Amino acid sequence: MSRFLSRRRVLATGAGAALGLGAAAAPATASSSAPRHASGPEETRTLDELYRAALAEGGKLVLYAGGDTPNQLDAVKAGFTRRFPGMDMTLIVDYSKYHGVRVDNQLATGSLVPDLVQLQTLHDFARWKEQGRLLPYKPAGFSKLHHRFRDPQGAWVAGAVIGFSFMYGPAAVGSDAPRTPLDLVDPKWKGKIASSYPHDDDAVLYLYTLYAERYGWDWVARLAAQDVRFGRGTDFPEEAVSGGRAAIGVGGSGSLAASASQPVRWAVADGHPFVAWGQRLAVLRQAKNPTAAKLYLNWVLSAERQQAARFGWSVRTDVTPAGGLKPIWEYPNAHLDGFPRFMADRAEVERWKQTFALYFGEVKGDPTTGWLGLHPGA
Repeated sequence: MSRFLSRRRVLATGAGAALGLGAAAAPATASSSAPRHASGPEETRTLDELYRAALAEGGKLVLYAGGDTPNQLDAVKAGFTRRFPGMDMTLIVDYSKYHGVRVDNQLATGSLVPDLVQLQTLHDFARWKEQGRLLPYKPAGFSKLHHRFRDPQGAWVAGAVIGFSFMYGPAAVGSDAPRTPLDLVDPKWKGKIASSYPHDDDAVLYLYTLYAERYGWDWVARLAAQDVRFGRGTDFPEEAVSGGRAAIGVGGSGSLAASASQPVRWAVADGHPFVAWGQRLAVLRQAKNPTAAKLYLNWVLSAERQQAARFGWSVRTDVTPAGGLKPIWEYPNAHLDGFPRFMADRAEVERWKQTFALYFGEVKGDPTTGWLGLHPGA
């Protein structure tokens, strides 16, 4: 199945429009005298040396991170402050699409709050790099990152691999577990499926796009007839399945290394599509606490932290994935290259969103993170 429009045509005719408010409202570079893409060597200071420098800088750090609930990354904050006592870390979790435009607006109004961003909106990082908004920096171990998970000049790095697919509750499905997305349209699962809205989260949208391209619009229509319960936030399907409100969930994160004893089993079938990407991080050039931001990057990308990766996969080439998994770049059905391309083509993203709204209805409900306004964490 072909795309709505060819990417070449859209990118050739709509690249200027795709830059959005931030590009129009702000100058192309943060400083006319500073080279936008200057690249230096990898960091040579140890974590403890960076820690002392960050304390001398003031000991503060503000991170805007993409997520679905306000406390989703509490464990990350606890781990950071436990490893670096005395660091005052403010961690604000919101949907990446809101954080992206929030940073744009703060830059346009001279009121930037975060030092560091950690987001799913991959296209924002390419745009911010071109605008000179990001501080090129290569943390220790930069050369060990897979090439898909680092900007060549160090404008951004990926700190974690996240994958989206479908899932099910073993107790709810019994011996008849769905093996592929094709099984989701079996009438026996009618009223028993929960999903994130595909037109509310771009990664879920891409997953549904891959399904539509692979299985056809008839599959989409049959799924729409399954009385799927849709909700906001990508935690929604897993919570529905684990809570016994659904047998199957679509559009949530997980790992193939998950224990068979867990109440929710994340599923990927050989040869069938799923979505994986590297959640990108970058230090903003106008950061008030750049050393603290660098400390966080080095800590997140350290081999020790990567070996404890939440979903089993690491962004480093020298870390063996947990649970007997192959490195994520060895799964062609993960579409590691496809997701960044998809995110860059905002005209096509909008077409897919509105088309799925025709099938599944408009997005309903408040964001699961709450409404945070213009300057959370200030």
